[in-house]
This record gives sequence, C-alpha cells and structure tokens, in this order.
Amino acid sequence: MLLAWCGDGPLPAAEVLEHLTWTVDGVTREALANIPAATETGGPVPVVFAFHGHGGSMRQAARSFSLHAFWPGAIVVYPQGLPTPGSLTDAEGKRAGWQPAAGRMGDRDLRFFDVMLAEFRTRHRIDDRRIYATGHSNGGQFTYLLWAERGDVFAALAPSAAVLSRGFQKFQPKPVLHIGSPQDPLVKFVWQASMIDHVLKLNGCDVRNPDADGYTSYPSSRGDGVATYLHSRGHRYPDEATEIIVTFFKAQVRPEP
Repeated sequence: MLLAWCGDGPLPAAEVLEHLTWTVDGVTREALANIPAATETGGPVPVVFAFHGHGGSMRQAARSFSLHAFWPGAIVVYPQGLPTPGSLTDAEGKRAGWQPAAGRMGDRDLRFFDVMLAEFRTRHRIDDRRIYATGHSNGGQFTYLLWAERGDVFAALAPSAAVLSRGFQKFQPKPVLHIGSPQDPLVKFVWQASMIDHVLKLNGCDVRNPDADGYTSYPSSRGDGVATYLHSRGHRYPDEATEIIVTFFKAQVRPEP
C-alpha cells in the first residue's frame, strides 16, 4: 500500500527530530521522535506512534503527519519500516512497510514496537494511560494489528485507509477514529466500511452524530466511542486529518485497570 510521497531529504531546521536506533533480533531499527523537554522536568507525557504507509519512510511520515506540530507536548514517534511484500502492490517486497498479520515475518514489527515502548518507559516519564497509535494504509493496517495484539497498551487508535483482514476477532472495545475515502481506489471503501461496521458493533455504538464536514461520532455507553472522518481524496492522506486525530486522542484516556 502506498502513501503519498513527499520527499525524503533532511527535515527543516525547525522540525529536527531525535534520531533513535535499536537492535531487534540482530536488525537495526530506526525512528524519528519528538521528545519534549517536559519529559525531564514535568509530569508524565502522552506517547503517539505514527506508522508510514508501504513505500514511505519515517522522514516522509514526519512531514505528512506532522503530529508533533499539533501536539508538541507529546512524545511523537515516527518508526521506519523494513522491506515488505505488499498485499496490493510491491509483491517482491522492495519497499518499506509493516507486517500485515500476527505471525508473519517472525512478528518483527510487533517486537520492534515492544522494544520501543519499553525504552520510552525506561528513559522518560510517560503516561501509560495516554498511549496512542495511528498510521496510513499499510501503517493503518499495522495500527489495527496493534489493537488486536497489543490492545491493552492503548488509550485510542486512528487508522487511515486501512483494514485488518486477519485477526480482527481479537479486538477488545477501544476508542477508534477511522479515516477513509469512498473514492479510495486501492483499499476499497467497501472493505473499510465492513471494518467500521465490525468496530461499531464491538463497541456498542448505535447512535450516529454526523457533522457537515465529513466527521461522524458514534458514542458508546461504555465510553469506547468510535468516530469516522470521510474525505474525497482517494487513497491520499488528507492534510486536515492530523488535527482531527490529535483532537480525538486528547479526549481519550485509558481507564484504570
């Protein structure tokens, strides 16, 4: 799955992010991260993981999502994927992406996530009740996979232009914002609509509150509300989605165990 390409040069000086590396199962893994000063001097801070699409990169994701610009007080992490065969494009796996299902590729990306989160917990004062994930296309698919396999970690998730075809039965109710387009030529909207319907039923959402600008909220009596933002730009990540995601995330706090 492809994410709209925005170049892969150095980030502008105003947006220099920390370059982090880890060794996971003998492989060097990378991410760019916004680490606010408050992690050293203030209270616990939220953490947002943002996953690029197939063929994208951590630098391109930092530009396209730019979540740190809208939420500078959060740790925002843009991880880098590895060469991955795509289910809809790039069958030879020449471009970077994320495992599409549990048990695939030795669960390399789930393990990468575990290592990243463990280090942030060790190095910084993070708020375990405010951990979030978002991603576009294959990155959105991985966001859904994280819900299925690491769901207890998150306060909320926001996949874009994505579905999870295997393993969604493991979802437990969780606040979710799904971003998609009825004009998507790659991840067909009929697939996305089926995913949304499953999530609405799971979360017990039966009231629809539409907004004129494509945003619809579906409250849940349990507090696990669902929202959708539907746009007309096909498979492209819409620029305005970032502010919508941040607003949604800020309203969600994971309940105490």
